[in-house]
Amino acid sequence: MDVELRHLRCLVAIADAGGFTDAAVRLGVTQPSVSRALAALEDALGVRVLRRTSREVVLTSAGERVLARARRVLAEVDDLVGEARSGHTRLRLGHAWAALGEHTVELQRRWAASHPDVSLHLVRTNTPSGGLAEGACDVAVVRSPSGADRLDPARFDGAVVGLEARYCALAADDPLARRRQLRVTDLSDRVLAIDRRTGTTGVDLWPAGARPEVEEIHDVDDWLAVIASGRCVGVTAEGTLTQYRRQGVVFRPLRDAPPVPVRLVWWRDDPHPATADLVGLLAHLYRTGATRRRTKASRDTRTT
Repeated sequence: MDVELRHLRCLVAIADAGGFTDAAVRLGVTQPSVSRALAALEDALGVRVLRRTSREVVLTSAGERVLARARRVLAEVDDLVGEARSGHTRLRLGHAWAALGEHTVELQRRWAASHPDVSLHLVRTNTPSGGLAEGACDVAVVRSPSGADRLDPARFDGAVVGLEARYCALAADDPLARRRQLRVTDLSDRVLAIDRRTGTTGVDLWPAGARPEVEEIHDVDDWLAVIASGRCVGVTAEGTLTQYRRQGVVFRPLRDAPPVPVRLVWWRDDPHPATADLVGLLAHLYRTGATRRRTKASRDTRTT
């Protein structure tokens, strides 16, 4: 016979209550059930754990050791159950670089107001899947084309919630920083810092024969550091601007570069119950943000 959790709970209840009768009350079972469970535990272990007299119940030396381990085992099981159940009361949103850019704070505030029973946690994991494939999150933000391509569609599902313009990041004293806008070809003779795993841009943004040299980095902080030094320039999605500010680095829009799709991805066979709400809220934030920018641009054009 194997040791079962109910056997261990019975032993703990007897030790805490000081007897079989009170243990039965605590467990909500009959006293004979408690006796049978304890007998089954001793039979499975092959040792006596309690010494019973007409006046008291006393733990044997083996019982003392078993009781200590039983408490730890039951605590671990309770933690496991709590962790599993908290999956519906906590939503982990993974990202590799820029979270949701300018919409990050608004997302957190609106989510807290509309979903008070499901807490939203941002998790930064520098992997192509934004931590999803590694189990670090329930839903992930993916901007990297390589990240999206590496996710098996049979295992993962996703949706594009918005588009972000591309920007060039360069040292503040770079001659190109004097311009308000840049073109992709302005960077052809520069060294481009890229993260092949999680970055949004590769050399395929440039035509063959006019592609910049490449210096590979592996983290957004390293990316900003080499750009601030003037050794490299970078191309990134608009979300990076609001999430990462670094002294000595400025951002200029690339007017002729295609936008970066912002995609949410999740496990196809086990989506978090709140996934659809998250997709809807983010799509709304990106949509209203785009409308706001178009309105401002139109207003600026009329006043110039």
